[in-house]
Amino acid sequence: MFAQVVLGIDPGLTRCGYAVLGMNSSQDIKALAIGVLRTPPSSALHDRLAEIHQEVEGLLSDFKPNAVAIEQVFFQNNVRTAMGVGQASGIVLALAARAGCDVAQYTPSQVKNTVAGWGGATKEQIGLMVQQRLRLESVPQPADAADAAAIALCHCSIAPFIASRDAAIARSIR
Repeated sequence: MFAQVVLGIDPGLTRCGYAVLGMNSSQDIKALAIGVLRTPPSSALHDRLAEIHQEVEGLLSDFKPNAVAIEQVFFQNNVRTAMGVGQASGIVLALAARAGCDVAQYTPSQVKNTVAGWGGATKEQIGLMVQQRLRLESVPQPADAADAAAIALCHCSIAPFIASRDAAIARSIR
């Protein structure tokens, strides 16, 4: 049994990375599941979103996480890709809230800085840090799975500080 279970999501329409981590402390974290939800680009958008909805709902039901950490949608060059990522992200955010999970969003640079110690870390460096921190035999593949694990690890590192801050604020206003 773990003190906290965190579902990390790297949102995407074609590949949506996920990682479920069990945590007792910042030094005692175990990967419970890591993978990628895939939807075929040839399918209609509404069918792809419905499939992501069903799969994420299943992860929430199976693992009952306390928290869901998701990468914040970051717009680069491709508007169409950003829209799909945003739509997939919205589904995850709504399902997590409905399931009563704490929800946190992290920027790519926050995740890289927290997991690898540098906001400009490469995907390869992030994958190696995920492998090392979770004591895995190999780097999770594809990169979307490793990214989801990094997002969950970021939350595992940051959440205790947020909880301490919130408790201190609550004590000060009593």
